[in-house]
Amino acid sequence: MSRRRYEAALRNAQRKAAMEQRVLREAAEDPAVIEARAATPHEERTGDYNRAVPFGLRVAAGWSWRLAVVGAGVYLLGWLITYFSAVTVPIAVALLLAALMQPVIRRLTDIGWPRGLAVGVGVFGGFLVVVGVLVLIVQQIVSSAGELGTQALAGAQQVLRYIEEGPIPVDTSQLSQLQDQVADWARNSAGTITGYATAAGGAIGNFFAGLAIALFALFYFLYDGHRIWNAALRFIPAPVRERTDVAARTGWQALISYVRATVAVAAVDAVGVLIVALILQVPLAPALAALVFLGAFVPIVGALVTGFVAVAVALVALGWVQALIMLGGIILVMQLEGNVLQPFLLGKAVSVHPLAVILAISVGIIVGGIVGGLIAIPALAFVQIFVTTLARGSDFGQAHLPEPPPPEPAEA
Repeated sequence: MSRRRYEAALRNAQRKAAMEQRVLREAAEDPAVIEARAATPHEERTGDYNRAVPFGLRVAAGWSWRLAVVGAGVYLLGWLITYFSAVTVPIAVALLLAALMQPVIRRLTDIGWPRGLAVGVGVFGGFLVVVGVLVLIVQQIVSSAGELGTQALAGAQQVLRYIEEGPIPVDTSQLSQLQDQVADWARNSAGTITGYATAAGGAIGNFFAGLAIALFALFYFLYDGHRIWNAALRFIPAPVRERTDVAARTGWQALISYVRATVAVAAVDAVGVLIVALILQVPLAPALAALVFLGAFVPIVGALVTGFVAVAVALVALGWVQALIMLGGIILVMQLEGNVLQPFLLGKAVSVHPLAVILAISVGIIVGGIVGGLIAIPALAFVQIFVTTLARGSDFGQAHLPEPPPPEPAEA
């Protein structure tokens, strides 16, 4: 192609492009075109722009803003639970106790007891049992505190004597100086200890307030739980109300099974540790057994902490040989729990991964302290079954649909 023909073709293309731009500009300013564009659905007008964005980027953007909304909701929920922990923690404890006591209340009502009387006797009787156990533990600690303190002092002196006479040369003046520093710290910390005592008094007041809330909530959960749940269901949108109801009831039954199995496992752990402690004549044996019983409600972490306390008491009171025997007994009990009791009692109904257990306990302790750590795993078990059942909602949702009417007979 000659240069002249090339320049002519280029001028024609430029004139054509300018003409198309002028036509588009005039069409955009035409009132009829503007009205038609306003009547066009937004999806059709933005289709070209959406197609211009890569599919992977659109998917990533969709996931990003949805995850951001879910994360913000979870953070807000956690903040609310933490801010109102004086109420939310007792309510959570009452729910766990209701899951534990509901089968007992059902049996009492089945044999003819009025529901109010059955609930009142169950709550009051359970409260008396807990108070009796606490009184027994405190009595054991008070009666053995002097002897245990003397044994601890003797053990500390034995350790210092071993350090002085051991193979590693140690200056005795440094040990005496260390003892004097500890004594001075104890005397100078009297004000701090008084402050801790004042804070402990406030904590005791909060404890009794939370106890009152938990008892009242427990009574009404057991007495009128179905009506409370039916009222809460009214806030759920109608299309998913039935699915939510079925999923929540399934999760509640799983929670009942979990709490009952955990209580049985904790009782076996406590009895096993009590037997070993009584054989070794470890001080505070009933108190240690009660501590192990409570620690069994916190998987993995609770067993480690309470077992360490029992071994430490045996070491201070009796020596390292009895402490090693105590450690062996605790390991044997924990192996029985992990390999026999939990698989047999819990089965596959509630199976929580150990990593999820550690994370849930950490979050529970941050939110609600020790009580939060106790209720973290039952809450995780309920959420797991609830979400799993809700994800299978289409299976049981179709089962509850009404049958279609029979066809009308054809006219003759």
